[in-house]
Amino acid sequence: MSAETPIRGAAQQGSVIPEQDLQAQERLEDELIMHLERDQFVAETSRPVPRAPLSARASAGLWALRVFVVLVGAMVIYTFVEQLH
Repeated sequence: MSAETPIRGAAQQGSVIPEQDLQAQERLEDELIMHLERDQFVAETSRPVPRAPLSARASAGLWALRVFVVLVGAMVIYTFVEQLH
């Protein structure tokens, strides 16, 4: 039997990161950002974030949502213009 706690064992396996560790890491990053000069802050925050790996189903859902938003937007504009007459 191991003397480790289940959370520590899972964290060492790399499959689960405890939320408490993530919160502590975010606080540390926030403190570091607060001490940056303006140009350092701009350079750090302008770095692009890589795309999230999505399944084909999720990509299709996002495209469907985009099409829906465009169609509803067109309907709203059409209704607004028609009400002007």
